[in-house]
Amino acid sequence: MEVIYQYAWLIPVLPLLGAMLVGLGLLSLNQVTNSLRKLNASLIITLMGVAMGLSFALLWSQIQGHPSYTRTLEWAAAGNFHLSMGYTIDHLAALMLVIVTTVAFLVMVYTDGYMAHDPGYVRFYAYLSLFGSSMLGLVVSPNLVQVYIFWELVGMCSYLLVGFWYDRKAAADACQKAFVTNRVGDFGLLLGILGLFWATGSFDFDVMGIRLGELVQNGSLSNLLAILFAILVFLGPVAKSAQFPLHVWLPDAMEGPTPISALIHAATMVAAGVFLVARMYPVFEHVPAAMNVIAYTGAFTAFLGATIAITQNDIKKGLAYSTISQLGYMVMAMGVGAYTAGLFHLMTHAYFKAMLFLGSGSVIHGMEGVVGHDPALAQDVRLMGGLRKYMPVTALTFLIGCLAIAGVPPFAGFWSKDEILGAAFNANPILWFVGWLTAGITAFYMFRMYLTTFEGKFRGNQTDKWEKLKSPIGMALVTGFDTKRAFGPGAMTKGELEDSSEQHHHDDRGHDTHGHGHGHGHSEYPHESPWTMTLPLVVLAFPSMLIGLLGTPFANYFEEFIYSPNETLEEVVEKAALFNPTEFYIMAGSSVGISLIGITLAVLTYSWAKINPVEIAAKVKPLYELSLNKWYFDDIYHRVFVVGLRRLARQVMEVDFRVVDGAVNLTGFFTLVSGEGLKYLENGRAQFYALIVFGAVLGLVIVFGVT
Repeated sequence: MEVIYQYAWLIPVLPLLGAMLVGLGLLSLNQVTNSLRKLNASLIITLMGVAMGLSFALLWSQIQGHPSYTRTLEWAAAGNFHLSMGYTIDHLAALMLVIVTTVAFLVMVYTDGYMAHDPGYVRFYAYLSLFGSSMLGLVVSPNLVQVYIFWELVGMCSYLLVGFWYDRKAAADACQKAFVTNRVGDFGLLLGILGLFWATGSFDFDVMGIRLGELVQNGSLSNLLAILFAILVFLGPVAKSAQFPLHVWLPDAMEGPTPISALIHAATMVAAGVFLVARMYPVFEHVPAAMNVIAYTGAFTAFLGATIAITQNDIKKGLAYSTISQLGYMVMAMGVGAYTAGLFHLMTHAYFKAMLFLGSGSVIHGMEGVVGHDPALAQDVRLMGGLRKYMPVTALTFLIGCLAIAGVPPFAGFWSKDEILGAAFNANPILWFVGWLTAGITAFYMFRMYLTTFEGKFRGNQTDKWEKLKSPIGMALVTGFDTKRAFGPGAMTKGELEDSSEQHHHDDRGHDTHGHGHGHGHSEYPHESPWTMTLPLVVLAFPSMLIGLLGTPFANYFEEFIYSPNETLEEVVEKAALFNPTEFYIMAGSSVGISLIGITLAVLTYSWAKINPVEIAAKVKPLYELSLNKWYFDDIYHRVFVVGLRRLARQVMEVDFRVVDGAVNLTGFFTLVSGEGLKYLENGRAQFYALIVFGAVLGLVIVFGVT
């Protein structure tokens, strides 16, 4: 087994090798490389598959009790300063390696079907492989500096992938928004890293935690400074894991191809923030105020994402806000000290949310055959309905994902979410209540999405209604296309109407649809996706159903494998022996109860039509508009930061023009005038120079003679 650890560095290097080979081919022999589409895809998928096999071998070795393995080499040295680079394999790294490689491998297989007709097929695979390498490098990093390097590489890959169709204005804007928003958090992370190094003299996670605790305890470091450093570091995960107030980039990032939504924005990149909080747990646990900030930030984000998801009609954006909400659960768990519960939910969520995103891509793929290559139509749940009849595999796997995220036992999400709620209740009942209420909202909006998409009658072939979706009149939610209900749930905002009717549309394969009847399809009904897309859905369905059984309170194998750095295995086993079934049944019953209420309300509203959503929206119009407008965060940020910074830039430019440039120009003017004056004095005539000398001497004589 020791040999495997010596070659663990191959796990991030193999995908990097694939990205380099394909990338060099695209740069040097573009046409030839693009013509060998299947060969390039097979190469990249194979290399990721080998990395996945090594990851499983390392995980099995860690489960068998192999000690943590770290291998480093000195990268830089100056006096007493030494910086090492290398890799570390422990329980947390082994688990994350398996999660990243399995999801990345399945997404790569899925991509072959989804991007089959895209001219950027090979380039997309190169980006995927580069992203996978960056994320795997982040996971095995042994210190904070190396984490930061790969952290930025992951951000760069996100920029490239979200803006993959860079000729679409929406995609170009989305990748810039993601990049800028993440830079805000990353700047805070950088300041926090430097502050912690100044205080502790180390970049190593455990050493930083131990030294920081000692410094705070003996008064050598101000508690306020420790809180400041911890919160600055937390700003990195706030941006990367889309937590309030830096959550606004994630829904817009859905402009990228759907495989990216599954890989980056469901399972891996956004999970990097939670992973870093887990790695930095030895530091955070010594700063209780920072832990409280983390917990309340996560709780509010969970509630925020869920309340916005209720009114989303774009299937991918609905899942994006769901991701924000679920990441909030994980962050809240870390904040209340439920280290194991947060990582457990990270694992279960990675599989069922990746499946849901890939399922949404399958739905879009099927809808494009009917409505054409127009994302405004192909992704709108109001044009779907009845897809279970035409896409049975996609429908079944999507239902499994909905049951898992809603917390219905025995699906995976129930066990992990219930563990978080139990820990939150023990720490702070207010946090528990927010999480419990959010669980009910989650069940409601997920089954709203499932019912409007897969049940009822298919509405997408009513071509005379397509333009109503983009018109100022709007369109009713799901109960037909009655224009009298135009401004009920599902009506588009003014900005959305303008964007959807004016923007230059491109579909998920890069086809131009502007001026072609909005890309009318070629079929009256949708069709099931090819096996390269449905097979990953089926594979992901199994962990979505079963992987939660590893963390049941009756036999919590997960907690015995992944436990907090401040605990020992003996303490974990002793704690498990104190398990109280009565308490578990009460907590589990309450969480399942609120989820069933949410599911029932969704069924009554969107299936049996016992409740009219339009009437409900009219009665709570301020709340409905708050959700529909995403709590106005985008509007506020636009006015404060975009408009405000532009105004500031104009004022700075005015100061630069009048003051800075004025001073430079004035200096030049004086130089010019003095030069012109000296030109007449320095004429080269000796007699004139003698006259000047005589005049100067005469002047001195007069001055000194008078005095």
